[in-house]
Amino acid sequence: MKNLFIICMLLLTSALTQAQSAKSLLNEVSAKAKSYNNIEIDFKYNLNNAKEGVNQDTRGNVTLQGNKYVLNMLGTTRMFDGKKIYTIVPEDEEVTISNYDAADDKEITPSKMLTFYEKGYTYKMDIVQDVKGRKIQYVKLIPIDSRAEIKDILLGIDVQTKHIYRLIQTDAQGTKYTLTVNSFKTNQPLSKTLFTFDEAKYKQDGYYINKLD
Repeated sequence: MKNLFIICMLLLTSALTQAQSAKSLLNEVSAKAKSYNNIEIDFKYNLNNAKEGVNQDTRGNVTLQGNKYVLNMLGTTRMFDGKKIYTIVPEDEEVTISNYDAADDKEITPSKMLTFYEKGYTYKMDIVQDVKGRKIQYVKLIPIDSRAEIKDILLGIDVQTKHIYRLIQTDAQGTKYTLTVNSFKTNQPLSKTLFTFDEAKYKQDGYYINKLD
């Protein structure tokens, strides 16, 4: 019994130490991201569902400044100006405008991509990978809410730069979403109107403006 108690204490201590180390690393990543005036990320995105035989790759890019963002992916532009979300689909010549409600926002949106892990997860260190000479430390995040649609998230962090390199999210059905950062640029010169939606311009170009709210 004494030996069993010692083993349990050692395992608990190890788990607590891992959680503290993981939390400390994530805090560094968050602080680094918030120190930049803006961030531009070019990424590869993969959706994999083995049960359904789905394995899709696509590329995209996102520009972040505070909670504002412009995301280009799958031929669609999604923009958030801090109050409203604009989804622009050139193929359909349509723009959908909706109000942002923080209370309903439970997804990992672009504006939360670098800080989403600050609340609602437990942490532990996972594997370390060598990617072209870069040391990538993975942290495993598990939602505290047992009813969450997300099963777990693996966050790969470049140990030297403290930038996120890869995010692997697995949902309760086993579908895996992997985002890999190809380039990470900071403090770039941005247009003053980058996060401003010009409704008159799109109307002039013949777009249908669909206002949901």
